[in-house]
Amino acid sequence: MLSTLTTLCLLSFLAHVFLLFTSFGKGGMNKPKYLWSHITLWIAGGLACLITLLYAGKNVAAVVDVFDTPVKSALLIVLAFVLSLIAHTIVRKVVLPKYAK
Repeated sequence: MLSTLTTLCLLSFLAHVFLLFTSFGKGGMNKPKYLWSHITLWIAGGLACLITLLYAGKNVAAVVDVFDTPVKSALLIVLAFVLSLIAHTIVRKVVLPKYAK
């Protein structure tokens, strides 16, 4: 189960990166693809939180054991939303103005 969740988390994060970088092209911004890039990041954060809730303290991985409380595990979801906000701010302040010119 751990390997399945880890694989899903990794695939979701890779999908996020792929969708984010391919959301922009010569034709401008592809809004649905951009939205899905954020959703896949949130899914990755949720899966990471689930992994730590299920396996922290069971000595399956040192990184997982760091998140040994529910609050620490929830910080992974917060981190996903903060990264999403940072990416969105960069897109609004840096990327989109270049397309407006």
